[in-house]
Amino acid sequence: MGDSDVMQLYSRRILALTTKIPHQGRLTAPHGSAMRRSPHCGSSVTVDVTMKDGRVAEFAQEVRACALGQASASVLGKAVIGQTRDRLATARDQLRAMLKQDGAPPTEPFEELEALLPAREYPNRHASILLAWEAVLAAIDEAQAKA
Repeated sequence: MGDSDVMQLYSRRILALTTKIPHQGRLTAPHGSAMRRSPHCGSSVTVDVTMKDGRVAEFAQEVRACALGQASASVLGKAVIGQTRDRLATARDQLRAMLKQDGAPPTEPFEELEALLPAREYPNRHASILLAWEAVLAAIDEAQAKA
């Protein structure tokens, strides 16, 4: 990857998202928790959730990822409260299709993921970008299994 490629991949927009990751930390009494790690780069995301009426009521995340994984987690964190599992799975699927199949960026309220379009050209970064999404879905699954 040349210097200009790196500059395009790590745009100001992506770096701005990394500076304000919402809901960092852990919940004291989560209904569900999950950690996902990328075997390619070692990035990891741990998510805690509480659920109410099938929607995310509380959310916390510990993000130890590259700038791309942090940017993705930032977008998730901004809009995750109040979302259903189905809506989050749809957004994850849209994100995956955007990265791997030249699909359109995810729709509102996750449209900021469009900033990650340059990552299409770097398949080794896709797993890190998807970590927070995989973790939140697994945490919700755990919460629903306990209910």
